[in-house]
Amino acid sequence: MKVRIINNSNNPIPAYATEGSSGMDLRANLETSLILLPLERKMVPTGIFLEIPQGFEAQVRPRSGLALKKGLTCLNSPGTIDADYRGELKVILINLSSEQQLIEHGDRIAQMVFQKVEIVDLELTEQLNETSRNAGGFGHTGIK
Repeated sequence: MKVRIINNSNNPIPAYATEGSSGMDLRANLETSLILLPLERKMVPTGIFLEIPQGFEAQVRPRSGLALKKGLTCLNSPGTIDADYRGELKVILINLSSEQQLIEHGDRIAQMVFQKVEIVDLELTEQLNETSRNAGGFGHTGIK
């Protein structure tokens, strides 16, 4: 699948880091460094614009190393980039650590995964088929 991209940053375009990677790294496109205080969230620009084919989406997800080492993660995760969106990709980062975190231009801040999207027709009904689970949820099977 081909996805058209505009890169208005001087960072490399997103790419798969290894042959088996599912996600492409997104990098911060900053004029000046950014500091995230504990529990602070900010929208970080990437300078990337995409033309995603109809029937697909891009998902923005946290990077595991950034979450583990610095306590930085993405809010609204996974974030959905719809096929008809043409604006700049921006990542909502939050600092869940107890220390301020520095984000600099070019830092890898998130990853982007492309997924096929099924379009469904909802059918209004008065009753749903029963299952063995039925309405059980949120821990109904226990913890062991």
